[in-house]
Amino acid sequence: MTQNILLKPFKTHYNTAPFSKINTSDFLPAFKQSIELAKAEIDAIVNNTEAATFKNTIEALEFSGEQLDRISSIFFNLNSAETNDAIQKIAQEVSPLLSEFSNDITLNEALFKRVKSVFKIKDTLNLTTEQETLLDKKYKSFSRNGANLPNEKKEKLREIDKELSKLKFRS
Repeated sequence: MTQNILLKPFKTHYNTAPFSKINTSDFLPAFKQSIELAKAEIDAIVNNTEAATFKNTIEALEFSGEQLDRISSIFFNLNSAETNDAIQKIAQEVSPLLSEFSNDITLNEALFKRVKSVFKIKDTLNLTTEQETLLDKKYKSFSRNGANLPNEKKEKLREIDKELSKLKFRS
């Protein structure tokens, strides 16, 4: 059994996607496996018993899901530039999965608690301009995407996002 090309480093200049070697059937399994890997990376941040710091929370969060981001970028660029029925079908199937995963991050109370604790002490951390910008963006992303909502409203938001993701790629 050959390994899915999307799940290993590309041996190309600048790590560019070798589109001619990617099969449409590679995408859905790659998305599913990458979502699981990203969930494990998020769990590692949440389950870290050390006090939340910029490095073990914000930086770790920024670098989590890199494989999923790469696959998403390749897929959705291909979907925009050279779509077909098979790609559209995958988009319809994967969009709710990505939406749910996104909500699993932004509505994760334990993760937001860590982000918020770093945000509250940002003035004492001696962060670079770039680090401060990243911290602000992460905190605002959680806030704007429902992290401060009560649980019943978070569930309603999940339902709405799920429905929207299903409608997005219908033809």
